[in-house]
Amino acid sequence: MTHKAEWKVGVSLTEEGGTTRARAVLDTGAGQLVGRGTARCNPEDVEVPAIGDELATSRAMRDLAGQLSRAADRDLASMGAVPETPRTGYGWPQDAEPRPDLGR
Repeated sequence: MTHKAEWKVGVSLTEEGGTTRARAVLDTGAGQLVGRGTARCNPEDVEVPAIGDELATSRAMRDLAGQLSRAADRDLASMGAVPETPRTGYGWPQDAEPRPDLGR
C-alpha cells in the first residue's frame, strides 16, 4: 500500500513584556491541531528575543507532538489495537526496578 500526504505546520510568535508565546498549527488537510508554548525572560537576564522564540516554539511543538500521539493512541484503540502505555518522557517508570548503586 502506497500512501502520500503533506501536512503543514505554521508557527506564529508574539512577545510582550518579556514573555514570548508561540502557536504551532498542524494542518492535515482534514483537520487542525494547535500547540502552544510560552517562554519568560528573567528580569535580571539580558533579553535575547531569539532565545525566547526558540524556547516558546519548542514548547509549542512538544505540545503539538503530544496531541498527535494521543490522537494516534485513540485511533489505534478504536481499531481494536492496544497502544503502549503513554510515556511522560521524564523519570523512571512506576514499576521500574531500582538501579544498582553506581558508586556516585
